[in-house]
Amino acid sequence: MKRFLLIFVCAFVCFGAKAEEGFDMGEYLFGHIGDSYEWHITSIAGHEISIPLPCIVWGETNGPAVFLSSRLEGGEKYRGYYIPDEGDNAGKIVEDAPDGTQVCPIDISITKNVAALMISAAILLWLILACSRWYRRHDVTHEAPTGVAALLEPVIVMIDDEVIKDSIGPGYEKYSPYLLTAFFFILINNLMGIIPFFPGGANVTGNIAVTMALALFTFIAVNLFGSKHYFKDIFWPDVPLFLKAIPIMPVIEIIGMFTKPLSLMIRLFANILAGHVLILSVVALVFISATLGPVLFGSMSLVAVLFGIFMDCLELLVAFIQAYVFTMLSAVFIGLAHPQVAETER
Repeated sequence: MKRFLLIFVCAFVCFGAKAEEGFDMGEYLFGHIGDSYEWHITSIAGHEISIPLPCIVWGETNGPAVFLSSRLEGGEKYRGYYIPDEGDNAGKIVEDAPDGTQVCPIDISITKNVAALMISAAILLWLILACSRWYRRHDVTHEAPTGVAALLEPVIVMIDDEVIKDSIGPGYEKYSPYLLTAFFFILINNLMGIIPFFPGGANVTGNIAVTMALALFTFIAVNLFGSKHYFKDIFWPDVPLFLKAIPIMPVIEIIGMFTKPLSLMIRLFANILAGHVLILSVVALVFISATLGPVLFGSMSLVAVLFGIFMDCLELLVAFIQAYVFTMLSAVFIGLAHPQVAETER
């Protein structure tokens, strides 16, 4: 359903963009879902209100520098560094080399996505510590959880018992901390991305670098703790000898080792990014239809508002589903390589 809605909205956007000459759809979309050196809040009477973020760079020509991104507003240079508006390095901090070419320095700046990751990590840490504090101070055999503990306990029990335990089997306990952390981390970032105002709105789980890091952790957990039976099934599977001698099946199994985390990475990235693009496209209908006459403008604005509310409610469900699916598939992949499971089956 999401694909058909996206096609419809994009079709109208492409049509309406011709009528709205001053509206740059590409800049609007990528400005919201892309990363940046500042956190844009809003615009008032044409004045942009943003939170400048720390820029930390080290260039071969100008050396190390730490400054706020507000120093580079409007194409200004600071200590030899600037952000070009066009070209291959548009939107990135660069410096001019001795030969006049633009060179990207070592950049470890705290960008919008990095700041959003820090905020999400702080929220997750606060939730876990608050839950843990309640259990340390109360007797669970005589008291029902309250507050944050009452909110998290049903979710933790559901994921731990119905997903992690069922997928991994004996010895699942040592994987529960990672999988539960991954679930809540993804869920919090998904929910924060739906919030349209600070500190929400960042496209964290819609950034392929973030989903790649999460998938990499699952890849490490699968292959670092895999049993000898798991690796035997990869390099010497129980198939006819000619398939192993050529070798066809070992190559397929080795490729499968990498396609599993790759599917985790792309699935989470694509679904969250598509949801952000669709919601932004729906909101854009208001601006695009502004020059199409009062009747069409009023009707499309009403459709955009109702459609936007519907999509936000749908994205709340998607936020949970994507966190659940990532955790479930990670648990399944770990379970397939789990030593106790492999030995029990044999």
